[in-house]
Amino acid sequence: MTTAANGVNVQALLDAREALKGSPEAAQFVWRATTKWRNGVHSTTTVKEYFGLGQEQSHKTETVFDADHPEVFAAEDNGITPIEYLLVGLASCLTAGVASVAQNRGIQLRSVEATLEGAHDIRGILGADSDVRNGFNGIKVTFTIDADASKQEIEALVAQSQKRSAVFDALTNPTDVTVEVA
Repeated sequence: MTTAANGVNVQALLDAREALKGSPEAAQFVWRATTKWRNGVHSTTTVKEYFGLGQEQSHKTETVFDADHPEVFAAEDNGITPIEYLLVGLASCLTAGVASVAQNRGIQLRSVEATLEGAHDIRGILGADSDVRNGFNGIKVTFTIDADASKQEIEALVAQSQKRSAVFDALTNPTDVTVEVA
């Protein structure tokens, strides 16, 4: 078996999987984000704390995301649109999965690039046509991967990444969302 150096500690992931089989309560995570409205349709979201492994946790640094709409929507374009963040999340999750699966399978990666396109008919969000949905009509993900592997092995990496992706699952399966006013 070849040893790949893709920067993923697969043994730690496998050890965590085994440990959590016996402690399913520790596998219950709550991810958090706090958004503040700035002006117009511009908002800032911060991510720092989360709950996992039975206790409060914190990322090394707080990350701040700006969201806005482009000038063609009569906005200031202070950040990407909220729906574009879905593409960022999906691309990041699938790409991390490719790296992890490649590491586990001993496949050396040289480069991985994912290009995503989300088809979106904005008549829905504008209320111009009640038969048009508000979200994406479809998302296309195209990977360009250079690795010490055959085309079939690379396709299998992508398929396994898709199978284990939390973001892919959240986008392709119904997820209960509760919205309330405090």
